[in-house]
Amino acid sequence: QVQLVESGGGLVQPGGSLRLSCAASGFTFSTFAMSWVRQAPGKEREFVAGILSHGGTSTYADSVKGRFTISRDNAENTLYLQMNSLTPEDTAVYYCKTFIGTAGGSWGQGTQVTVSS
Repeated sequence: QVQLVESGGGLVQPGGSLRLSCAASGFTFSTFAMSWVRQAPGKEREFVAGILSHGGTSTYADSVKGRFTISRDNAENTLYLQMNSLTPEDTAVYYCKTFIGTAGGSWGQGTQVTVSS
């Protein structure tokens, strides 16, 4: 059974950093492309970043490009999202999921990121 468990969210001041983790189990993590998707209150789900199975290719939303970095450790079955220079507009629940994009796949339960002074 696929299980994705996010962690690392919290409250951070504008300009700060957070590192999200997603622990995967129940499937062959190293063969799946993975994504981070976020949803802010009252807004639609937004693709944040995606990474191919081997980790060599990644893609980002324009809103986070240059500030966020997606990575993975296939030996540890873990997906990461390093978030720097955070702004209040980054406040959302962040989900990891299988496949690239916001549709389909298996999803974690999400972790809340709040950027506020």
